[in-house]
Amino acid sequence: MDYQDAGVNIQAGREFVSRIQELVARTTRPEVLGSLGGFGGFFQLPQGYQAPVLVSGADGVGTKLKLARDLNRHDTVGIDLVAMCVNDVLTCGAEPLFFLDYLATGKLEPEELVQVISGIAEGCQQSGCALLGGETAEMPGFYQPKDYDLAGFCVGIVERDNLLDGSQVALGDIAIGLASRGIHSNGFSLVRKIMQDGLRGDRNLPGWAWEEQPQALGGQSLGDALLTPTQIYVKSVLAARQAGLDIHGMAHITGGGLPENLPRCLGVDQSVVLQPDSWPVPPIFHWIATAGNVSPEVMFDTFNMGIGFVLLVPPSHADSAITWFEDRSINAYPMGHVVAGAKTVLGIPVNSESS
Repeated sequence: MDYQDAGVNIQAGREFVSRIQELVARTTRPEVLGSLGGFGGFFQLPQGYQAPVLVSGADGVGTKLKLARDLNRHDTVGIDLVAMCVNDVLTCGAEPLFFLDYLATGKLEPEELVQVISGIAEGCQQSGCALLGGETAEMPGFYQPKDYDLAGFCVGIVERDNLLDGSQVALGDIAIGLASRGIHSNGFSLVRKIMQDGLRGDRNLPGWAWEEQPQALGGQSLGDALLTPTQIYVKSVLAARQAGLDIHGMAHITGGGLPENLPRCLGVDQSVVLQPDSWPVPPIFHWIATAGNVSPEVMFDTFNMGIGFVLLVPPSHADSAITWFEDRSINAYPMGHVVAGAKTVLGIPVNSESS
């Protein structure tokens, strides 16, 4: 017997690494040392920092991968993987430097996995970080042949004096919401349950198909709407700070929605009051709520509801912040303001309509 008899194709793995080298090369930065294929990736710190702080983050894509598998479209989940990590690192003001991925599968399918890596490389290019390395593991018997899982790891850097840790947030700061591109990468277990058990319109037929086009989505299929990759906010936010926009706090709105994530960037004894209906909730969320009979409370506790990132800025910078991001094709909305409280979000809107 040999390793291939056990389900592991060593030669396919080598060919896969060879095929992704060009994708990795597109993401390089001047600080990258060496090339793909070593036991570790080398990266020297950028010049000009007086007291650099390294910031790390790790995340995955979750069960959105099942949708990619069902539709046989694997080029967007890599963007999701990078976005979930770099947007987290960004919240403290850090610039993402490099990214590593871990890809585990039951059977190495080079065509599919090259698509995944192409998405990861695209996400790295969108955020300005280098794809420094990664690991691909073929694990027959642990994963089904068509299944794969992804994990990502990012390291960023920020000057210690520019680190955002909640202490800069002041009462009266305005919450500026940056639009999401849909449901991003959270809540897909609920989505898949609705797809399986929900009732289709007036026909009362069980289950939905990914290719169906509910009227609420204006002709877009459910699969297309749900596979839309996560928005990456890194370059626009870092450029805004460099241009002088005074940002006191930032939150990446992921699993747990606004109620769980927005308080994470606040200072001691602070809360945020949101103004109901201050931003448009995209149609995909209204479809989910209707198709699954999901309450507003559960929707806001599960999904981003149209806001993927939140900035806290002084009132004098609110208009400038909105203009800055609108000029860069990211819709921005004044959502509320910081008040005294116990790290909660007040005034969650429950009846927003899409525009």
